[in-house]
Amino acid sequence: MAKIKKVVLAYSGGLDTSVILKWLMVEHGYEVITVTADLGQEDDLDGVEPKARKTGASKVYIEDLRAEFARDYIYPMMRAGAIYEGRYLMGTSIARPLIAKRLVEIARAEGAQAIAHGATGKGNDQVRFELAINALAPDLTVIAPWREWDLMSRTALTEFAERHGIEVNASNKHYSMDRNMLHCSFEGGELEDPWEEPGPESYIMAVPVEKAPDEPEYITIDFEKGDAVALNDRRLSPMEMVMELNRIAGKHGIGRLDMVENRFVGMKSRGVYETPGGTVLHVAHQDLEGICLDREALAVRDTIMPRYAAAVYNGFWFSPEREAMQALIDKSQEGVTGSVRLKLYKGTAWPVGRYSPHSLYCHDLATFEECATYDHKDAAGFIRLQGLRIRGYADRVKRFHG
Repeated sequence: MAKIKKVVLAYSGGLDTSVILKWLMVEHGYEVITVTADLGQEDDLDGVEPKARKTGASKVYIEDLRAEFARDYIYPMMRAGAIYEGRYLMGTSIARPLIAKRLVEIARAEGAQAIAHGATGKGNDQVRFELAINALAPDLTVIAPWREWDLMSRTALTEFAERHGIEVNASNKHYSMDRNMLHCSFEGGELEDPWEEPGPESYIMAVPVEKAPDEPEYITIDFEKGDAVALNDRRLSPMEMVMELNRIAGKHGIGRLDMVENRFVGMKSRGVYETPGGTVLHVAHQDLEGICLDREALAVRDTIMPRYAAAVYNGFWFSPEREAMQALIDKSQEGVTGSVRLKLYKGTAWPVGRYSPHSLYCHDLATFEECATYDHKDAAGFIRLQGLRIRGYADRVKRFHG
């Protein structure tokens, strides 16, 4: 492996990654190129380049990845109906493979030998970043300072920053947060006690339900092959769709989740997640599938969904199993075209109507009125056949117990 001279660093401009930038230079003598991804987190990124250069970066990339993120990562995951442990829509998980992909692309373009990240040794993100890099560029070295250095506290990081002239933001964030266009996550603070109610600072994308409007709002989402393409008859790109639904759903307090989850590394972690637009998309898509997907096709999709969700959560986006599952899922979505009307009110999105040109719903069969295409007498034979094994089992039990 080539000697490391140049490193590409995933850089946010915060305390941790600023210290990492200087640490790579001071402790190892590396030339450091920073990469900051704009994923719709709505942060002011204007100060990122001046700070990175002042800290010592030789080159600064600020990448607008919003459109690619929505189109190639969020939407495929939404088609899969993927939720982790039955609740979590994985807003952080799905962003990591895209960031890693861009880090690799820039490392190749710049002739770098290594990629560095600021994920800690306790979390899932170190796994997600590094598995993605392994898949895309196994020859590149990965540097994870939190697993190497002795700066193991906020105090130690601050002291290092002050010694090296790194500007330290005086405001002390109450939570460890990660935000992009799909969600915002909160960890730390009072959330480390699973019994404590989340504080008021854990509301950014969605209002508290008590402050949501007292009147419901109705919206209609149109889908084509499993992808949302129009909102209230207005065509939108995937990025526009997610961001507009965030605005609408957020004001109704939709998409908040407080849960204790199982991290891939083995520990349990309590987090609060806000996913307003993603929650509405998930609810609408799931509802439309009810009239578009064949029963057994839906059952197969639902069978693999937990495996798909685990692949995303655990960092296996660029894996043969996720790609194979995606192909099956995308095939199942070919007929998922139509419209869903939803009622948004006080933290909840209810589907109240759905239509599809590919609907498998047959009014003549479902009606309680007289139906010429269904003979009730046929059900007797169906039940007799279904009961063969049950009757056989009952006879065996009877013989066994005398």
